[in-house]
Amino acid sequence: MKIHEFQAKQLFRQAGIAVPEGIVARTPEEASAAFDKLGGKIAVVKAQIHAGGRGKGTIKGSEQHGVELVKTAADAARVAKALLGGDLVTIQTGAEGQKVQQVLVEGGCDIARELYLGIVVDRGFQSPVLMVSTEGGMDIEKVAEETPELIHTAAFLPDSGLSDSDAKDLAVKLGLEGSSVGSAVALMQSVCKLFVELDSSLMEINPLVVTGAGDLMALDAKVTFDENAMFRHKDLLELRDTSEEDANELRAGEAGLSYVQLEGNIGCLVNGAGLAMSTMDLVKLHGGEPANFLDVGGGANKDQVTEAFRILLGDKNVKAVLVNIFGGIMQCTTIANAVLAAYKEVGFNVPLVVRLEGTEVEEGRKILAESGVDIIGAEGLTDAAKKVVAAANAA
Repeated sequence: MKIHEFQAKQLFRQAGIAVPEGIVARTPEEASAAFDKLGGKIAVVKAQIHAGGRGKGTIKGSEQHGVELVKTAADAARVAKALLGGDLVTIQTGAEGQKVQQVLVEGGCDIARELYLGIVVDRGFQSPVLMVSTEGGMDIEKVAEETPELIHTAAFLPDSGLSDSDAKDLAVKLGLEGSSVGSAVALMQSVCKLFVELDSSLMEINPLVVTGAGDLMALDAKVTFDENAMFRHKDLLELRDTSEEDANELRAGEAGLSYVQLEGNIGCLVNGAGLAMSTMDLVKLHGGEPANFLDVGGGANKDQVTEAFRILLGDKNVKAVLVNIFGGIMQCTTIANAVLAAYKEVGFNVPLVVRLEGTEVEEGRKILAESGVDIIGAEGLTDAAKKVVAAANAA
C-alpha cells in the first residue's frame, strides 16, 4: 500500500525525523494562503501522486513540472492551478499519467548537500537493508547501474535495528563530519526503526539533505507498506487513497482476487501466483503480450470466476483470454462449471482458450466440450500459449 509524500512526512515527524514544514492545498487559493502561512521568502509546490520522478515529470499538454520553486503567494497559486486537475506524466506513471488532486506547499530549506537513503527487504540477507549514497536527487537505479561503488549498504535485524557502528560507518562513507555524523546516525536509526514498526516494504528519502547548520532533513519521503500486515495497522489504512489506484485492481481485491493491470492484449486467468507468472512468460515467449496478472487462488468459486471475467473482458485492449488451471485444491470440474456460468452471465466477446490439468481434469474437459460454447481447448501450457497468441493476432 502506497501513501502520499505529505502523509509519509507526517509519520516521519511523529517519529522525530526532521522534515520541512508543509501544508496540503487542494485549490490555488489554499496554495496561496499556505505560502503566506509558512512565512518564508521561498517555498516549493509539489504535486502529490503515488509516483516518483515528479520533478522531471510534466502535466500532459503543458510544460508544467510536478515540482516548482516559488517566491510569492501569487506564484504558489499559479503553479497549483497549473497542477491541480491535470495529469502528471513521469517515468513511473506511463503515458496516461496520474491526476493531481492535491499539492504540498513546503517551506524552503538551506541545502548544503543532497544525499540518498532507502530501505528495502533483501532476500539475500534475509533482513532489511539500509542503502545510502552521496548521489542524492538522482534516480537510484541509474546510480546503481553506472556507479555502484557510490551506494553503501548495511543489513540490520528487525528486533535490534541499525547498530551504532554501522550507522557511523555509513555516515563516514557519505563524507559527513562533525555534528552531521551524530545527526545522520540518529536519523538512520530512527528510519530503520520506523520501517520495522510500520511493516514497510520500502522507505526512501531522496534527497536526504544536509542543511547549512549541518543537520540532516528528509526533503522527500516515499513509504510503501506490506498489505499483508495491515491487519496490525488499522490506523494506516486510513491513509489509503484509492483514487490513486487502478480501478480494476481495487475491484479484484474486493472479490478476493490478485490482479495487476498490464499493457498487453491477452487476458490471463490462472490459479496460483507461480503458474500465473509462468503463463505470462510463455505468452511472451510465443510473441504475445499479457494484459494482466490474475490469480484466482486455489479455492475460487463461481462468483469469483465470473467477476474475473467481467474485469478481463471490460479491458478494451483484451483481444483473447487464456484460462490456465492446474487442479490441486481446486477441481477442474469446478472451474469448468464456473467458466460456463460466467459465459451465461457475462458473455465472451473475444476468443477463449482453456487449458485444464489436475484433479477431475477429464470430467472438466468433457463439461466444456459438451457445452456448445465456442471454447478453444489446449493440451499443455505451450499449446495454450501458442493458441491464445494466434487467436489474439487474428482478432
